[in-house]
Amino acid sequence: MKMLLDVHTHSLASGHAYSTLQENIEAAREKGLQIYGISDHAPAMPGSAYIFHFQNLHVLPRYVGDMRILRGAELNILSAKGQVDISDANMEVLDYAVASLHPPCFNSGSKKDSTRAIIHAMEHKKVKVIGHPDDSRYPLDYDEVVRAAKELGVLLEVNNGSLNPSGFRVNAKENIMTILELSDKYNVPVICNSDAHISYDVGEFNFCLPVLEEAGFPEDLVINTNPEKFLAYLGL
Repeated sequence: MKMLLDVHTHSLASGHAYSTLQENIEAAREKGLQIYGISDHAPAMPGSAYIFHFQNLHVLPRYVGDMRILRGAELNILSAKGQVDISDANMEVLDYAVASLHPPCFNSGSKKDSTRAIIHAMEHKKVKVIGHPDDSRYPLDYDEVVRAAKELGVLLEVNNGSLNPSGFRVNAKENIMTILELSDKYNVPVICNSDAHISYDVGEFNFCLPVLEEAGFPEDLVINTNPEKFLAYLGL
């Protein structure tokens, strides 16, 4: 399976990542990606960038060589109502947003609250990816989440970092297998992302691919194999 895009990645601007944006872009080109997206943590994440960082993303080139560059952010979901930490007005400069639950920003461990938070976050028009919905610290009603993703045109993420054996998310593989089973059942595409916090991990799907194979997940439902279909999700 040829993976042609990676749109959940972090640069030094995220505060706890270790490579420059230029280093990430060069790594993406070396991996043969057709689309690279930067999605630094939004301002509510401790140590991350101020809102000016995201407002200024218009300076990024649209292409480096033949590789398309997309302007994104990883939003922090702040409440069960789906509140996020960049306003809709400030998201206008973005091509897309990843929305995620992170312990510093969302405290509830209730399945009802976490599920509501994810689904309401999907309703923001720039949110096209739900980041790492695989952490049992935030239990989810996966049937409800997958059906909402289909209805709202949002992609659930298979996160390479979550699947790393040294990763810190709880029961990630088991939860991802459930997501894949339901996504196959309801014919809902998913997206694989590296969640790279250093350039060496950009475009890496070494933990995602075996899980997709183990699940017998259809290649045509993996959006990374079809950049044009992904751009259509973004309206680009």
